[in-house]
Amino acid sequence: MSDFVKVALDAHGGDNAPKEVVKGALNALKEEDGLQVYLVGVSELIEKELEGVEYDKERLIIKDAPEIITMAEPPVAAVRKKKKSSIVIGMQMVRDGECDAFVSCGSTGAVLVGGQVIVGRIKGVERPPLAPLIPTAKGFSLLIDCGANVDSKPSNLVQFARMGSIYMKKMMGVENPKVGIVNIGAEEEKGNALVKDTFPMLKGCTDINFIGSIEARDIPSGCCDVIVCDAFVGNVILKLYEGLSNTLVAKIKESMLTNVKSKVGAALVKPNLKKTLKSFSASEYGGAPLLGLKGLVVKGHGNSKAGEIKNAIKQCIKYKESDMLNILSNSFAITVVQED
Repeated sequence: MSDFVKVALDAHGGDNAPKEVVKGALNALKEEDGLQVYLVGVSELIEKELEGVEYDKERLIIKDAPEIITMAEPPVAAVRKKKKSSIVIGMQMVRDGECDAFVSCGSTGAVLVGGQVIVGRIKGVERPPLAPLIPTAKGFSLLIDCGANVDSKPSNLVQFARMGSIYMKKMMGVENPKVGIVNIGAEEEKGNALVKDTFPMLKGCTDINFIGSIEARDIPSGCCDVIVCDAFVGNVILKLYEGLSNTLVAKIKESMLTNVKSKVGAALVKPNLKKTLKSFSASEYGGAPLLGLKGLVVKGHGNSKAGEIKNAIKQCIKYKESDMLNILSNSFAITVVQED
C-alpha cells in the first residue's frame, strides 16, 4: 500500500538493540494502522527476536544489513567503509524514496555524517541541527541544537531559530512560538562572542517571535518555546536535565519508603505522582529530529527502551502528516532566492 508511512528502523542502534528495537517496532504497529516498518540489520538476529511472535509481514519487513557501525568507530570512516551497515542502508532508503524516515539509537556521529552525506541538506540550510523536545512546566520546548554543531556561526544559530519556530508551529501546533537564545544573563550586552553577534541578527528577524536572552534556570519553567544555542551548550543542558530528573525521581522514591507512614502516603499519591513524572519524561516525545535534511532522520537516545522507540516511530508519522519536509524546503528556498 502506498498510503503507508514507511519508517526504516536501525535494528542495531543503541544499548538495548535488537531486543528493545524490535519490541518498539511491534508496539508502534499495534497502535498505528497506517504504518510500515523496515527493520534494518542482520536478518538472522532480527528473525531470532521475532521467533514465536505473530505479526503482519506486509507491515513489518526485514531489510538485511550485514554490517554494524559501533559507537567506538570514527563516524566518517565508518560510514565510508561500511556500506552494508544498518545506518548507511537505512539512510539510503530515505534518500531513494523507499522510506519516509529513518530512526536510529546508534552512533550519533555516524547518524550526523550519514544524514548530511547520504540524505543531504535542504538547499539553503547551512548546518542541520539536532532538535529534541524537552519537558517543561508548561508542556515542552524545542532545544536546538543539542549535539550536531559544536562550533556554530551566528548565521547557523539564526537558521536554527527559524527552523525551530517553523517546527513548533507546524508540527506541534504552537501559535507564534517564543524564541530565546541561551545566555548567562538577560541583558543584550552579555554573553560570549557567538551570542553577542547572533543577538542583533535574531532581533532583526521578522519571521520569528524573538524574546531575547534566556538563562538556563528559566528553561524548566517553560520561558520560551524554542531554545537556541550551539550544540556544546545544548548538549550540556540536555545531559544536566536528564541527570537531575533521574536523581530527583530516585530521591522522591527513597523518601517515600523511609517508614510506614511515608509508605501509606506514597500509596495514596502514587497514581497522580506517576502521571506527573511521566509528563516530565523526555522519552514521551520521541527522538531528536535532524532538521534541515531532504528526508527525516531521527536520533534516539542510546539507552532507549521499547517505549521510547515506539514514540520515535510515531513522531515520524506526525512529521509526514504535517508536511514538515516541504514546509521547511519551501521556507529556505524563499530565503535563498531573497539572498540571491
